[in-house]
Amino acid sequence: MSDEVLVEVDGGVAVVTINRPQARNAINGPVARGIAAAMDELDERKDVSAIVLTGAGGTFCAGMDLKGFLSGDMPVVEGRGFGGLTENPPKKPLVAAVEGYALAGGFELVLSCDVVVASEEAKFGLPEPKRGLVAAAGGIMRLPRRIPYHVAMEIALTGDHYPTARLYELGLVNRVTPAGGALAGALELARTIAANAPLALAATKRVVVESADWSRDEMFAKQGEIVNPVFSSADAMEGAAAFAEKRAPNWTGA
Repeated sequence: MSDEVLVEVDGGVAVVTINRPQARNAINGPVARGIAAAMDELDERKDVSAIVLTGAGGTFCAGMDLKGFLSGDMPVVEGRGFGGLTENPPKKPLVAAVEGYALAGGFELVLSCDVVVASEEAKFGLPEPKRGLVAAAGGIMRLPRRIPYHVAMEIALTGDHYPTARLYELGLVNRVTPAGGALAGALELARTIAANAPLALAATKRVVVESADWSRDEMFAKQGEIVNPVFSSADAMEGAAAFAEKRAPNWTGA
């Protein structure tokens, strides 16, 4: 894994940090491959129930490394997409911790996350049209599914920057923190999530993501295929026993 992508695990939560502060954490090939490798590894680890994605040096991510792009370095990983993430996010809950800029591909990484914690001073945007490009890493597809159509169009077509307060108002940001507090806020939220049963978390995320395409006639059958194994799991029995015995559950992921 590249030293431009750092991974730390503590208490069931992993923190994946894009570590190119000198380039505002712009995504190049090594970073994309590093993020993909991190997500693959963390999805398999039994001691991780939630993942936080953040950037070093007070900036989340300024998007694709345009200097690398000019030299033919495409920050795309087969099967994972831009930044090793946008086409195939991890199965586990993913929390964005946003400071500074989350622009272009950086904003698309945020849109690949399940919940978003942002500093009150953070800025978001899809400035690709200002550079003759298109936000093709999920931005112009995901954004109108998350916020009202006309607002999504404004963000996508102007390429302008938008503050955290506006995106919180629109429901795209879950929690707002003082400047410098996004990671702490994201860790607090991630630990709350990670306290729950890992099989239940993965199944819940999968149903929420996949059910958008299900018809009314098939929705409960498709949900059952995903959630029924959870109800017969050892963790389900443990959860019931812990409740009855008034103690904290001991999840095993089985």
